Amino acid sequence: MTQHWQELLPIDRYVVTANGLLHDYDRKVLTFLYQPLIGANCVSLFMTLWAELEENRLWSESHSHHSLMNFMEMNLKAIYENRLKLEGIGLLKTFVKKDEDRRSFIYELQPPLTPEQFLSDGMLNIYLYRKIGKSQYSRVKRFFTEKTIQDSDFTQVTKEFQDVFSSGHPIVPSYDEETRQDTTISNDDRFIGRQEGNSIKAEPSDFNFDLLLAGLHENLVTKSAFTHQVREAIKNLAFLYDIDALQMKNIVISAITENNEIDLEELRKSARDWYQFEHHDKLPALIEKTQPVIYQTLKQEPETREEKLIHYFETASPLQFLRDISGGAEPSKADVKIIEDVMFQQKLNPGVVNVLIDNVMRKTDMKLTKNYVEKIASHWARKNIKTVKDAMELAKLEHRQYAEWAEAKKTGKQSASKKKTNRTEVIPEWFDGDEKAGTATPSKKADAQEIKKLEIEAMLKKLRPD
Repeated sequence: MTQHWQELLPIDRYVVTANGLLHDYDRKVLTFLYQPLIGANCVSLFMTLWAELEENRLWSESHSHHSLMNFMEMNLKAIYENRLKLEGIGLLKTFVKKDEDRRSFIYELQPPLTPEQFLSDGMLNIYLYRKIGKSQYSRVKRFFTEKTIQDSDFTQVTKEFQDVFSSGHPIVPSYDEETRQDTTISNDDRFIGRQEGNSIKAEPSDFNFDLLLAGLHENLVTKSAFTHQVREAIKNLAFLYDIDALQMKNIVISAITENNEIDLEELRKSARDWYQFEHHDKLPALIEKTQPVIYQTLKQEPETREEKLIHYFETASPLQFLRDISGGAEPSKADVKIIEDVMFQQKLNPGVVNVLIDNVMRKTDMKLTKNYVEKIASHWARKNIKTVKDAMELAKLEHRQYAEWAEAKKTGKQSASKKKTNRTEVIPEWFDGDEKAGTATPSKKADAQEIKKLEIEAMLKKLRPD
């Protein structure tokens, strides 16, 4: 994984440009449609870059990233991570030029999708629905829609151009070279205007498009039916619903029309129906996602037991981890709901949530207590924990505090978190073992280290047998 300081330094300069004028209405689109998906800090970065553009202009002055850090009261790592989110969701394009001692960046702001594009995207609207829920989604939809003219008694009487204007000059005026030069702009210039926002293109890295086409007989659907728009829709749906090429074949077949074309709306509906059938009428959930590559810390094959555990936390989804820690049994709906709510509300990464689950279950006799989970999750969110390694380090550092919280939840007494107990604390095997109070003798420490190694190995075997 590339560290942020390898890609960006405070002294690096940047200028802001825009791919067309941004309108005041875009602020509402960003707030109500994009913000639930990317977070307030990410939208704040977009707004700050936008504010650097003068009114009705497309280029800003040059500034250092240090000044951006001061304006936003945000560290460089957070700026870099939020920049990547803006790039990923299609709101920013980044260009870099490397000099000997520094880099220069161009941040090109992209216009957001129109409400119509966003709410009929087939992927973003599903994520938004899942994130904010049915009632809030209905509210947003009402906010961005309006009733059309319903009264059939109205008749359009709008005049055409030729009905209003007339000209005493020839329709085709003289057009010489001088006129052509006066009425055109150079290749180095562009008109100040606005282009439509581009839809998100998400393609699963392991989706085999050739296999999909090979499985469809030419008499059933011709290759010409797979237009660019259809291909992009298939890729997005494969990413959203985790559909492989063989499963996608039947979905495509169900969307073929009488004219040997692929109906995009029917394609999306069929994919959604397939997913809900396979997952008991549920829409795609974050709990089935794994740690984003950008936040995976292991760059090579894990060697030590701890590295193997980190690798597992980074590559398993929270749902899979709940299954594995229960010996393959499906987790209860209540447990799934607790973890899913934490991921939605606190925006913790899946790998971090795995560490959270492991930490909580071993302190509460393998039970997930909603209030306890939320308390630790909000603490980690405030600490801006993004990686598995950071989560494990913080858990080691704060495990006494978490144990007291767990005891407080167990006894129901608010004062319990302030009392010292003599009970034996059950902590995850990846902890450093003895507390830094140093009460153990050297021989006990050696024994503890050996026991810890065995515990980690046993846990790895239980979680993912090879």
